[in-house]
Amino acid sequence: MQIGVDSQRAVENKRVFVVDDDDVVGTALQFMLADEMETHVFADLASALTVAAATPPDLVLLGAGLLAADAVTRLRAVLPQVRILIVCSDADDDAVRQALAAGAQSTLLRPLKVENVRRKVDAQLGRRAALEIPVVTR
Repeated sequence: MQIGVDSQRAVENKRVFVVDDDDVVGTALQFMLADEMETHVFADLASALTVAAATPPDLVLLGAGLLAADAVTRLRAVLPQVRILIVCSDADDDAVRQALAAGAQSTLLRPLKVENVRRKVDAQLGRRAALEIPVVTR
């Protein structure tokens, strides 16, 4: 099912890795992103790094549950140019702050909404964001 898909973006061949130990979050993110980009879901960082050696991603969405294993530093060692978004419930969490200091670009806050996820991912991939001007009627 395609929801609000921009056909121009669907043919750009951007690759996104979702690395999260929460299967529900990983599947939800894959559903939200798969129409416009190549999306792969991994339950652990080791699996993602193995695949990344052959086909590196443009962006990694990293679940907050994997931050304790120093995941951002490990990603940076193997993929120094990759952009990293931390998927979390609270951006003020100590582990999230340490991940941002270690080189993650930003956070993607839960609860996840299709529009917010796509907008944040598009921004990290360098895609132009659609200008939205709300119209207020009285």
